Amino acid sequence: MTVSEASGGPRPDSVKSAARTIDILELLAGSERRLTLSELQRKLDVPKSSLHGLLRTLVARGWVETDERGTGYSVGLSALRAGATFLDRDPVVQVASAVLARLRRQLDETVHLARLDGPDMVYLASRESQHHLRVTSRIGRRLPAHATSLGKAVLSTIDEVEVATILPAKLIALTPDTVTDHDELRAELAEARVRGWAFEQGQNTPGLTCYATAIPNLPTVDAISCSIPQSRISDDHEREVVEALMAAADEIAQLCRARSPR
Repeated sequence: MTVSEASGGPRPDSVKSAARTIDILELLAGSERRLTLSELQRKLDVPKSSLHGLLRTLVARGWVETDERGTGYSVGLSALRAGATFLDRDPVVQVASAVLARLRRQLDETVHLARLDGPDMVYLASRESQHHLRVTSRIGRRLPAHATSLGKAVLSTIDEVEVATILPAKLIALTPDTVTDHDELRAELAEARVRGWAFEQGQNTPGLTCYATAIPNLPTVDAISCSIPQSRISDDHEREVVEALMAAADEIAQLCRARSPR
């Protein structure tokens, strides 16, 4: 007999506390700054007394940190350790690391690896350009798939009916150029399916052009991309970037297949 069976099943309060704990960590992980208790309470709609108790436990265990006054909260080192463990053990990240490093040296532009998670793309690896004017993106960053070349690349490999279930009814705009009309997005995805790669200009970040292609034949839905300031774009550079991305995606897929158990 399990503990749950002996006690008549899991206690609802325990399940609620677990859900609230995850909500706290996800909210802090998505914030660019520390959040106060009042801000957390307002965003999560949790009683302050319950929230304060959860935060006290998370701080004690190292999952959340506070500022010197103890009024601002951010993600702690224990969360970093958990994330690092995920990256260390993910087979695609392991394989792609060396390929991305070589791709960055070849193009001298910033390159990324990201994975579709619900309606968003989550960045798993990045290699930055050495140019003074370059793009940076932190690992773990989450962006709407419809607003990124990475997202467009992976969505173009998925059946249209399934894409409709993945994306929200309302597509948010990250910039004035973000495509927020579903029909227009479907047209972009149709073009990407024919080409085998996707791109966007200024839909994610103003002044930035991104090219991406999905990595074929993986159990996960991943893509790699190259981000370039529009001032450096030319027809020749675009061809070079696209060809390099396609070759790198195929190489990552082949290496993943070679590592997988027969």
